[in-house]
Amino acid sequence: MKYAIKDVKLAEHGRKKIIWADKEMPVLRQVRERFAKQKPLKGIKIAACLHVTTETANLAITLKAGGADIYLCASNPLSTQDDTAAALVKYYDIPTFAIKGEDNKTYYKHLNETLTIKPNITIDDGCDLVTNIVSKNRVLLKDIIGGAEETTTGVIRLKAMERDGALEYPVIAVNDAMTKHFFDNRYGTGQSTIDGIVRATNILLAGKVVVVAGYGWCGRGFAMRVKGLGAHTIVTEVDHLKAIEAAMDGFEVMPMKEAAKKGDIFVTLTGDLNVVDKAHFVLMKDGAIVCNSGHFNDEINIMALKEMSKSSKNVRDFVEEYTLKSGKKICILADGRLINLSAAEGHPASVMDMSFANHALSAEYLVNNYKNLEKKVYVVPENIDREIARLKLNAMGIKIDVLTPEQKKYLNSWQSGT
Repeated sequence: MKYAIKDVKLAEHGRKKIIWADKEMPVLRQVRERFAKQKPLKGIKIAACLHVTTETANLAITLKAGGADIYLCASNPLSTQDDTAAALVKYYDIPTFAIKGEDNKTYYKHLNETLTIKPNITIDDGCDLVTNIVSKNRVLLKDIIGGAEETTTGVIRLKAMERDGALEYPVIAVNDAMTKHFFDNRYGTGQSTIDGIVRATNILLAGKVVVVAGYGWCGRGFAMRVKGLGAHTIVTEVDHLKAIEAAMDGFEVMPMKEAAKKGDIFVTLTGDLNVVDKAHFVLMKDGAIVCNSGHFNDEINIMALKEMSKSSKNVRDFVEEYTLKSGKKICILADGRLINLSAAEGHPASVMDMSFANHALSAEYLVNNYKNLEKKVYVVPENIDREIARLKLNAMGIKIDVLTPEQKKYLNSWQSGT
C-alpha cells in the first residue's frame, strides 16, 4: 500500500482518538452501518483532500465500509494529526499522504499521489483537487462522475469556475447544507478557534479587545463565543446586511483601519485576500496578536509584514513574533494558517458528525444520480439534509411535534383567512 506519513509507530495513539471521536458521531455511525450492509459505493474510487483529523478518519472509514476505495491527503500543511494518519494506514488500510508541517512542494506531491487512484469522485476542502484536475490532470476527467466540497472558500472557487465555464463535472456544495453551515461553521468554528488561540498563546481573553474580520457563519460563531468569554468584540465587514446583523447582535462594527488601532487580537474569517494588510499593521498596538480561521493563509498579508520587519523569532509553538523597523512587535499565529486546526484539533466530533454524514450521503447520491446532473455546483438535496437533522435529534434524545393532517392542509391552502 502506498502512503506518506510521519511515523507508523504513532498509530495506536491515533486509533484510540479515532474511536473516541466516533462515540460523538452517531449520525455518521448509522450511515456506516447501512453502508456496510448495502455497499452503495462498491467499485467507486474516491480521492479526498481534507484535514486529516480523527473526524475525517471516521468519514474515510465510512466511505470504505460502503465499498469505496479511498486515497486521502491533507488540505492544509499544518492541519494533519500525524497519529491519525498513522492509524489510517496501519489499522484501516487507507492510503494516506499527509505529514503535519509539510512544505508546499510536499503538499502538492501528496495531492498528486491521491489522484493516482484515478478517482470517480473527489472530496475537497478548499477545491485544490478540482482545480488541479481541470488545470493539470484533465486526463482524469473521463472517469469522474462528481465531487463534493466541504468549506466556504472551496464553494466560492467552484462557483467562480462554473461562471467561467471551467467546471468540468458536478460538485455538491456540502458547505451549503443547512446541517453543515448552521452548526459546523457557527458552533464548530466558534469553539475551535478559541481553542487554537488559547493553546497557542495561553492568554486570558476576558478584557481583551478582539477584532473579528467577517460576519458570515464562522465569524458569527466566533464573535458570539469570544464575547461570552468576556472579550470586548469588534466586527469588520464589507457586506451591509451582515454589518447590520452584527450591530444588532450587540457588536461594535467599524472598518479595519479603525479597528486596527484598538484590537489586542485579530482573527480573520472571510475567505478573502489581504484582509489584514500593511496599512493595518502600521496602526496596531505593540504586541498585537493576529491569526486566521479562514481556509487559506492569504487573509493575512504576511509577506508585507516581513518586508516591514527588521527581524522575527519563534517565541512559542505556533507563535512567530515580528519586530517592525519602528520597534513595535506583532505576533502571527500558525503562519496565518487555520488556527483551530494548526494549534488545536479542529471542530469537535459531534458537530463534524453532521458535516461528514452529508459527505457520505452526497457520495451515494452522486453514484445514483450523476447521469442527470450538469457541470454545476449543487446544494445537498433537501431530503438528505433533513434526514441528517432527524438522525441527529434522535441521537440527542430530542423529540419534536408532528403536523396533524388538518395542519398540513391549512399550510397548503390559500382559502382560509381572517
